[in-house]
Amino acid sequence: MEEYMLPCLNKKIFGFDCLGCGLQRAAALLIRGEFVEAFYMYPAIYTLIPLFLVVGLNFFFKFKHASKIINTLAILTVAIIIVSFTIKIIN
Repeated sequence: MEEYMLPCLNKKIFGFDCLGCGLQRAAALLIRGEFVEAFYMYPAIYTLIPLFLVVGLNFFFKFKHASKIINTLAILTVAIIIVSFTIKIIN
């Protein structure tokens, strides 16, 4: 599966990771059932999954507080991405 993953163009061109680096590998780890390793690879994977699920469900079945849930999950996901990226850069 890893041989079919897309390379990070930001890393190839500029030499440093982008905010999305590790997402594909984390998804592959989740599929294999390696949940802790997926978290260490890309911590926001566990907030992206419910975010995509709520967005998808809201597309087909409109429910009352969908926008509030989507906004909360989106803000939480972005915050986790920025914090984990900052920690990765510092280390």
